[in-house]
Amino acid sequence: MATQELATWSVNLQYANFTAPVIAAAVTSLYNWAGCAIGGYQQTAPSIALNATSPHFGGPPTSSILGLANNSAQTDAQIAAFVNGIAGHVDDYDDTHLATIIHPTGTVAAALFAVAEWKGGINGSDFITAFVAGVEAELKLGLSVWPQHYDVGWHDTSTTGSIGAAVAVSKLLGLDIPTTQQAIGIAATQVIGMQEFFGSDTKSFHIGRAAQGGMIGALLAQNGFTSSLQGLEAQFGWVHVVSTRENVTAEFDTLGKSWEILQNTFKPYPCGIVMHPSIEGAIEVQSAALGKGLSISDITSVNARVNPETLVLTGQTDPETGLEGKFSVYHGVAVGLLFGEATPSQFTDAVVTNSTVVGLRKLVNVTTDSTVREDEAYISALFKDGTNVTQHIDHVIGSLDNPLSTDQLKAKFMGQASLVLGDARAEKAYEAFLDIGNMSDVGTIVQLFSGANASGTSGALGLDFKVIDVVVMAVVLGLVALLL
Repeated sequence: MATQELATWSVNLQYANFTAPVIAAAVTSLYNWAGCAIGGYQQTAPSIALNATSPHFGGPPTSSILGLANNSAQTDAQIAAFVNGIAGHVDDYDDTHLATIIHPTGTVAAALFAVAEWKGGINGSDFITAFVAGVEAELKLGLSVWPQHYDVGWHDTSTTGSIGAAVAVSKLLGLDIPTTQQAIGIAATQVIGMQEFFGSDTKSFHIGRAAQGGMIGALLAQNGFTSSLQGLEAQFGWVHVVSTRENVTAEFDTLGKSWEILQNTFKPYPCGIVMHPSIEGAIEVQSAALGKGLSISDITSVNARVNPETLVLTGQTDPETGLEGKFSVYHGVAVGLLFGEATPSQFTDAVVTNSTVVGLRKLVNVTTDSTVREDEAYISALFKDGTNVTQHIDHVIGSLDNPLSTDQLKAKFMGQASLVLGDARAEKAYEAFLDIGNMSDVGTIVQLFSGANASGTSGALGLDFKVIDVVVMAVVLGLVALLL
């Protein structure tokens, strides 16, 4: 009965059911993701995906790529959901539900924005209601099979995300309970995503494909396509196939009683979240060391004491690409010490392979300690003169106990969006997404900040998008090496 229970709850869900904190969490989740999707388009994966699919599979142009943000350049809703899903996750800068490590917004939002623009006339409150329905569906489902589902190697953001997207789009389309059940079933059978592909473009492909698959599931069901009304709980349904543990009925019984979206967090650094405490510790060590008149170039060894999950998920010792660097705590500590920050600019191929970065990375030793929490780390650096600088991160910024402030969230959005849109249009985009709940037609949101993108390498559909200038980055790294 779990599939029916989820469908029934979603169909009956109303905007009036939400408390003010739930609405605020939904809006924050949406604009945080939108900034990631706009900024993420500067990476190669989204434009490759668009260029590879739109000439061959594109239908009538109805929906926008957020990173192109020009209402004269659209593709069909299916490709838009796919490409925006990739763009929103490719930097690993999107939100995280810490209890499951699911990045909940991307799959649901990418599908919803594509459908809302194609369908037209979707107001802000209906959009937010559909969004929350999808997010709650995927997170409750993720909790029901955690941790066995993840531990065996599934990428739970995408395996649950396609179902969340199907629930959300079904809600937006006004599907009834049995039809929503069919949509859930069609999405469930498209289970996608394994951890083997972390550190490659395929990780973000998981999110794009899940958004696309969930949307297709709802559209097929709307048109009479059949699946199973027990797609989740049946003997050979989703929960029993993907996990040795299932507690889906108990989790779905809490729908609308406890809101998982309130447990969503937002990343200060664009990489695996378990290495965030180590990065923050390295940044604080750099600040303290420079305050003592020490030079980072005089470091002889670095020690990081971390939670065991840090090495499980981000234990790559010798990353060779920017994407691999996002799963290397060694790289994270090195750039924190060298740059005093960790932005998308520190997770490029040029930075990962820079000799100064590689040299410092090799000095980093990581030990695990089960008494250290996942949002905690101890970082110390030993210098040539014998000075040892140590910092303890109790609750890393971006955690539930130390969340990003509104100002920090806006700065993050602007930092990403301005790379592609420029400052003025990025400000317009921020205001548009912040006000999404008050819109009479969410499908027009891109028009509020559309225009010519910032100059750079020519992107898909004949528009421009800005990429990180490798030459400039190399110069910057050279200066860092000289100064430190």
